[in-house]
Amino acid sequence: MSFLSDVNADSWVSSGHRPMGFPEFVIVIASIMALNPLAMDMMLPALPNIGTAFKIPVANHLQLVLSTFLIGFGVGQFVMGPLSDRFGRRPVLLGGMAVYAVASVLAVAAPSFETLLLARALQGLGTSATRVIATSIVRDCYVGRRMASVMSLAMMVFIAVPVIAPSFGQAVLLVTQWRGIFVVLMLYGLLALAWSVLRLPETLPQSERRSLAPVDVLSAFRQTLTNRQTIGYATAAGSVIGALFAYVFSAQQVFTGVYHLGHYFPLAFAAIAAGTAIAGFLNARLVGRLGMRVISHGALTLYAVVASVMLVTEILNMLPLALFMALSALMMFSFGMMVANFTALAMEPQGHIAGTASSLYGSITTLIGIVVGMAIGQSFDGTLLPLLGRLLPVDAGCARDRAGGGEGSAVQAASSPHRMRNFRPASML
Repeated sequence: MSFLSDVNADSWVSSGHRPMGFPEFVIVIASIMALNPLAMDMMLPALPNIGTAFKIPVANHLQLVLSTFLIGFGVGQFVMGPLSDRFGRRPVLLGGMAVYAVASVLAVAAPSFETLLLARALQGLGTSATRVIATSIVRDCYVGRRMASVMSLAMMVFIAVPVIAPSFGQAVLLVTQWRGIFVVLMLYGLLALAWSVLRLPETLPQSERRSLAPVDVLSAFRQTLTNRQTIGYATAAGSVIGALFAYVFSAQQVFTGVYHLGHYFPLAFAAIAAGTAIAGFLNARLVGRLGMRVISHGALTLYAVVASVMLVTEILNMLPLALFMALSALMMFSFGMMVANFTALAMEPQGHIAGTASSLYGSITTLIGIVVGMAIGQSFDGTLLPLLGRLLPVDAGCARDRAGGGEGSAVQAASSPHRMRNFRPASML
């Protein structure tokens, strides 16, 4: 059964396009979302090379290659949602992907470290559109547990990217310089752009578009920010994403500096990240039976327990590589069980302003994550204590408290039946 077979499929036929099947829809959404983690994680093996090329004296400063990307990503989301609610999903999505491709070209030709950071910020700005629009498209089509299931399937493909991206980056470095990684990122961006142009429909009908008048935008912001369920789960997600950013920022230094893995670092990174992919698969199967709140809050408890065990074993100097990887994989598993459900729970009440709500949700979670992740990453001192002792147990406890902010609505959302919105896609632009 095709994704659009029951909803205005005639418009596809008349425009010369075959209706998109459900598997293709999930893969397209995942490939769009993957622009962001691909641009983040492919760079990890190249950080020492970039430091050598630009003569960066302090190793922690190389984390700016990652954090500037995330700043552009976080700030850009503030505007992408309102723009997509006004002009539709497709033009904003395609424009963001074009900015991403152009920024990749600038990075390839960057003559200085400052220019590279500018290119990274622009890349983040471009991918902010893909993050917001992908979530909005799913919310345009689905609600409740069905939305969580779709998000989990997309996240399963999307999460596979961090598993392979560092190894892919390392493979590129075997045949060319670090600038070649940006060539690969540009080519992937152009491929995703072409696929979206040819196959992805507009999911926001003209009748549901909102004005960009300041009073209307501010009203949508107010509705989002004053909703207990949305802001509670956004803060919870931001807290755990901050922990993830801290891990990613420090990963190259941890695996090569603390555990001395050298070029084998991408393999260890991939093994740990695989836990998130497994979680996405399981979540898609379980969410219909158990509900979003039960799964995500249970995963958050597991997250806090594992983080505390890691801290104690590090203090006792009993955290060898094998144990660190096993516990980190458990944390990534719990992360994968949380994020898709937190997103679905936060977006559940916001169907009428999905673009703006997704925009604010993405900005809040990303900016909280950047602040926490940069603070921890820049404090790296050659040991695991800054990563574990200053962040993870407290962060997990804080996230659980914040998740409770939407508890009443969350229960109702978690018990909502599988259903699809009365979705009628507008014609292709």
